[in-house]
Amino acid sequence: MWIASLLCLLSMNAGAQISMTLDDALNYSIEHSPELQTALMNLRRYKFSLDAQRASLKSRFSLTLNPVSYSRNRYFENRLSEWYTNESFSSSGTFSISQPIIWTGATVSLNNKFGWQNNKSSITGGADNDNRAFSNDLYLSITQPLFRYNQIKFDLKSIELDYENALINYSLRRLNLENSITNQFYNVYTAQNNLEISKAELKDAEANYNVIKNKVDADLSTKDELYQAELNLATARSTVDNRVVSLENAKDDFKKILGIDLSTDLEIIAQVEAKPVSVDLGKAISNALSSRLELKQREISRTELDMQMKQIKESNSFNGELSMSIGITGDNERLNDIYRTPTNNPRVALSFNVPIFDWGERKARIKAQEIAIEMHNLETDEERKAIEIAIRKSYRNLNNLLTQISIAEQSVKNAQLTYDLNAERYRNGELTGMEMNQFQTQLSNKKMSYVSTIIEYKKELLNMKILTLYDFENNKALIPMSVVPASEK
Repeated sequence: MWIASLLCLLSMNAGAQISMTLDDALNYSIEHSPELQTALMNLRRYKFSLDAQRASLKSRFSLTLNPVSYSRNRYFENRLSEWYTNESFSSSGTFSISQPIIWTGATVSLNNKFGWQNNKSSITGGADNDNRAFSNDLYLSITQPLFRYNQIKFDLKSIELDYENALINYSLRRLNLENSITNQFYNVYTAQNNLEISKAELKDAEANYNVIKNKVDADLSTKDELYQAELNLATARSTVDNRVVSLENAKDDFKKILGIDLSTDLEIIAQVEAKPVSVDLGKAISNALSSRLELKQREISRTELDMQMKQIKESNSFNGELSMSIGITGDNERLNDIYRTPTNNPRVALSFNVPIFDWGERKARIKAQEIAIEMHNLETDEERKAIEIAIRKSYRNLNNLLTQISIAEQSVKNAQLTYDLNAERYRNGELTGMEMNQFQTQLSNKKMSYVSTIIEYKKELLNMKILTLYDFENNKALIPMSVVPASEK
């Protein structure tokens, strides 16, 4: 993005100057926030794990080669009471296709083992036997767990939940980052606005000072008024200096959170206007309870607890496994005749695990997990209440701030009219410098209070957006998970 490239360039050039809007700041922080980048890397890690797990559900092809195998051993045959020597040389390879069945948790495999061997056996005092032949063993097998949870589906679901949780965590951190950047941005804007108001106040103080000085020089006013005008002017200059310091401090804090060079001269550009936004409380609560990412994380946690309960219930419980295979084996000295006299080799095996007594281990573990689920349900209900309460408070604050904005706006108008009227009286000598300074201070405070109230309203709107995941300014629901780059989905 252009703002990111520009700021990177500025970070290498001390003393550079840049103007920045709120959108610019948000875009830059999203690309450069260490916290957000960490969450994104964690998301990518789980995404690759999920891709790997899904890939493991597809057919797997493998080839095992044993190019050379040689052995020479001497044995004693008890049945014949004779010693014999066996020498064997072989070469073989096995090609396998394995396919997990996600619906049942079974594994189906097709295997073919092809080999050649030269086997010699010699008996003490007897004749030697020699066999050279090719062999091929082709068989199809299936292994099906019985009376237990589907481990294949369980593993996939676990990784999917981890990925979804990482995605939610990334979205939450992005929303929190938007909140932090917005607050810091408006802190700089407030300091910037206060400085402008103080400069206007200084300008008026200088004008008033010149008026009084001319009157004193013409013997139309006493010197004590000149002294008071000088004090007002000095106070106005001091206020400007203080506001410059506050602005620079706010800029440094903002630069730090953005991660740009502290020597960069930063100017904030914003249009702070009082635009009332209609907020439907019922819609806000409904959308929050159906969309809040924290509640989605709770749902994930509940699903994980249910999966753990299934594992616990099936531990130390009756279960079994069925294994079946069917195939043919052939061997011959000539490769073309390897299946001249094939041999069928079916196999069926059924096994069961029957627990007899576990001293109450399984029952105790189930009770512990039931309590964990009950605690989770209670915490979820409390979080729902906390979310609804926070939305209600934000709704009340928004309505109250709208009233305060209206009052502050009228206060600025009244203060400005009062100041203008009394400025004329001051020039005519009807007011003292101290009284005029009070009207000047009142006007400046009302202006700052008005802007501050509007900013608080904008911050509260952002807070409502984060609380409800609904943008009432643009009348659309937020989908935080869409902030993830397409390559990560």
